[in-house]
Amino acid sequence: MKASKGATQYHLQVLVEVARQMGKTFELVPLLKTIEQAGRSALGCDRATIFLYDLEAEELYSMVATGTKEIRFSSKLGIAGEAARTKSIILVPDAYADPRFNRQIDQQTGYRTRNMLTLPLIAPDGEVVGVLQVLNKLDGEFKKEDEILADALGSLTGIAIKRQMLLDEAAEKQRLERELNIARDIQQQLLPKQNPELNGFDIAGWNQPADQTGGDCYDFHDLGENRLAAMIADATGHGIGPALIISQCRALFRAVINKGEDLSQVAGTINRLLCEDLPENRFVTICFGVIDPDTCRFNYVSAGHGPLMLFRAKSGKVKQFNATGLPMGILPEDDISLAEPIDLQPGDMFIMLTDGFSEWSRNDGTQYGEDRLIEVIMNNHKLPSADLIQTLYQDVLRFSEKSPQRDDLTAVLIKRTA
Repeated sequence: MKASKGATQYHLQVLVEVARQMGKTFELVPLLKTIEQAGRSALGCDRATIFLYDLEAEELYSMVATGTKEIRFSSKLGIAGEAARTKSIILVPDAYADPRFNRQIDQQTGYRTRNMLTLPLIAPDGEVVGVLQVLNKLDGEFKKEDEILADALGSLTGIAIKRQMLLDEAAEKQRLERELNIARDIQQQLLPKQNPELNGFDIAGWNQPADQTGGDCYDFHDLGENRLAAMIADATGHGIGPALIISQCRALFRAVINKGEDLSQVAGTINRLLCEDLPENRFVTICFGVIDPDTCRFNYVSAGHGPLMLFRAKSGKVKQFNATGLPMGILPEDDISLAEPIDLQPGDMFIMLTDGFSEWSRNDGTQYGEDRLIEVIMNNHKLPSADLIQTLYQDVLRFSEKSPQRDDLTAVLIKRTA
C-alpha cells in the first residue's frame, strides 16, 4: 500500500527538521532526543531507542531511550545486536514469537514489547556506530513505508553520531596537546636555567626531547666549597610516563647528593627508592659525579649509562668507559661501584650523552653510531662546550637525512680550560 500524499509530505518535514537540527547544534544528546521524538511521532510508535556501539567492549548501550534508564548489553545478543552485526534492517511483527528477542530488557524495565523495527546506524565510511530501534506501532504493525522512513532517519543519525565522534576526538586531541605543552613547560623549567660557572672549567648541558615531554634530563647542583655535582639520566621510553619518572629521579638526586655520602652510597640509596616505585618494565640509566676544581678531578658512578667518553688533549684521542653498575630500578640490592676518578688536564673533556645520539638512524636503518661521535669530538675539541654539543647535534641531523627523531637527546660536557 502506497503512502498518502499527506503522510509523505509529513515524513519529509520530519526529515527536514532533523537535518535542520543537525545544522543548529553540535551537541549529540539534544540532537538524538530530537530524532527520538521525531521517530516516535512520524512512525506512530510508543517508544524509540538509540543505541551506540562500544567497539572496545563489544556492547550496545542506550544513549537516548523513551521511558527508561540506560540499557547496556552485549552486541552478540538480541535483535539489536544482530542488526549491528549484519548491517541489516530487521522487522519483527511479534517480538515474543521471535527467538532472537532478548526478553531480559523487558523484564528489567517492566515494559511489554509487541513488535519492533530495528536498523543499524551506519556512518558514511561504512562503520556501524549504533542501532535505532522503534517499538510497538500504535495502530497495528510496522509497514514498508515505516521501514523507509526509519532508514532515512537512521542515515541522518549515523552521520550525526560519526560527526560527534570526530569532533570529540579533535577536542580530546586539543586537550591532550594543551596538557602536554604544560607538562613540557614544567619539565623544561626543571632543567638548569644556565650553564654553571666553575673556575678553570667550561661546562655545558643540553636537552632535546623527541616528544612534547621527554624521558631524559640533566642537572647541575652546587655542593658548596667550590664543588659541583653533574648528572645525566635516561628513563626507558619517552613521553609522559618517562617524564614523570625522570622528574622523580632528578628530585632524588638533588635530595640524596646533599647528604655528602660516598657516591656509591648515593647511587645505592637512589636505586633502592626507585625500585620501590617503578614497575618491572621501567628503569633509569644515570651517570653523576662531582667536580673538584682544586684537584681537577671528576669522581662519578654510572648506573648502566652511556655513551661516556674522555677526550685527552695531549694525545687527541677519545677513550670510552663502561657503566659501573646496572640501570636503576631493577635490583634494589645492586652495587653501583665508584668509577676510577678522572684527572682532567687542560683541554681534556669528559662527555656524557644519552643514546639518542648514537642510535638515531636513517630511514634505511643505519645508525649514527659512536664512531661518528668520536670523530666529531676529535675534530672540534677546541670549541666551547656548548658549541661542541650543537656541532654534534647538527652532524646527527645531517647524517639522519631528515629521518624523524625517535629518542630524546641529552648531553653534558665537562671541559678543563686551565
